[in-house]
Amino acid sequence: MTNGSVRVRFCPSPTGNPHVGLVRTALFNWAFARHNGGTMVFRIEDTDAARDSEESYGQLLDSMRWLGLDWDEGPEVGGPHIPYRQSQRMDIYKDVAEKLMSGGYAYECFCTAVELEARRDAARLAGKPSGYDGTCRNLSAERIARYKSEGRPAIVRFKMPDEQITFTDLVRGELTFSPDNVPDYGIVRANGAPLYTLVNPVDDALMEITHVLRGEDLLSSTPRQIALYKALIELGIAKQIPAFGHLPYVMGEGNKKLSKRDPEASLNVYRERGFLPEGLINYLSLLGWSFSADQDVFSVSELVERFDIADVNANPARFDLKKAEAINADHIRRLDVKDFIEACRPWLRAPHANWAPEKFDEAAWQAIAPHAQTRLTVLSDITANVDFLFLDAPVEDEASWTKAMKEGSDALLRTAREKLADADWSSPESLKSAVLAAGEEHGLKLGKAQAPVRVAVTGRTVGLPLFESLEILGKEKALSRIDEALVKLAA
Repeated sequence: MTNGSVRVRFCPSPTGNPHVGLVRTALFNWAFARHNGGTMVFRIEDTDAARDSEESYGQLLDSMRWLGLDWDEGPEVGGPHIPYRQSQRMDIYKDVAEKLMSGGYAYECFCTAVELEARRDAARLAGKPSGYDGTCRNLSAERIARYKSEGRPAIVRFKMPDEQITFTDLVRGELTFSPDNVPDYGIVRANGAPLYTLVNPVDDALMEITHVLRGEDLLSSTPRQIALYKALIELGIAKQIPAFGHLPYVMGEGNKKLSKRDPEASLNVYRERGFLPEGLINYLSLLGWSFSADQDVFSVSELVERFDIADVNANPARFDLKKAEAINADHIRRLDVKDFIEACRPWLRAPHANWAPEKFDEAAWQAIAPHAQTRLTVLSDITANVDFLFLDAPVEDEASWTKAMKEGSDALLRTAREKLADADWSSPESLKSAVLAAGEEHGLKLGKAQAPVRVAVTGRTVGLPLFESLEILGKEKALSRIDEALVKLAA
């Protein structure tokens, strides 16, 4: 069905932070292009000056690069269809609108907002479709001249054909829209500014986009765009009508569509928590698509090799944070330990680190890293897991202290200290044997015996493997912290 001639586009508006639904759309377009040896066009739809911002534009580019979703044409890359920002293409849209008008495909509409609303209300009361009723479709030259002399503002509307429009959606199959449900629609505002309904199809036509993969919320606009494409082909502006595929909604809590306002919707949340790009891409690709019946974790290259738009499910996909975290944890474990060490560095520095920079010990970090790698869900977890190595004293966590320091913990700690003092500190097994022996003297199994030692040394009841942690921290510091815990227990 497809080959190297595939051309897809990702065309976000630079408003606010990128959200996961938007990223999922970019990902599916990118994977489809790469799978078919095609071209990924990155285009910026920035015609809404009131909402668009350069900050958001920069975030979009940065997010795409962080995810590894490279583009073949677009901002900072160039290509044969420059410019790739709609705000720089206004002359093109003006020219096309004029050609649509002169060709009889569009017309000026002088209806006021009050008139439009009154006619809509009347249509609703009569049980008829409430879309535009075509009042200005066939105005006489005299009537047009009179409206203009009165100073009536006019928008430009596209003239929809009076026929059914049928197309085969790549995700949903054959769909048919009746003309009653697709009335004439505006393509240029009264102030001359082109609307999305014009600029988006025009850019797709001029950039020779072959496949439009976009969100389900835009499905209702497809028959309008198909009619516009036919007009553009007749005018010699477009070469073809692209194939359309409408991707399922991403749902949040309560089975409601995930919106920009939902906390889990922002891509920045996942970056800041330390999701790996590969882990997030893996999870987002499962929102409406599946790799196989028995495999949820896969590499980006495996995704590209397997991805087929025909396999996308039309049903809404639910965003499951726990599953996203589990998949990310798998990708953390897949890293080469050297890559893991480097990936964690942002969380070992200010503002994340709660220790002085000079206290950081590179050798200790490299030694503890392999043990930490198997325990993390997200990279930001590393800070609390290793801070005991670089702080003068462990974090004071009263909840952990209360949980671990039961009656008799002081006696246990004294015994454990004695046996640890005599142990071989180059062997985690020797340290384990020391704590095990201390526990046996007090009638405790290893799990309960090591809890007070862990809290005394690390400040927390849960963390990295205790005996490897003790070895890396070192005998002097570990015994000193046990002594400090005994003082606190005696107080």
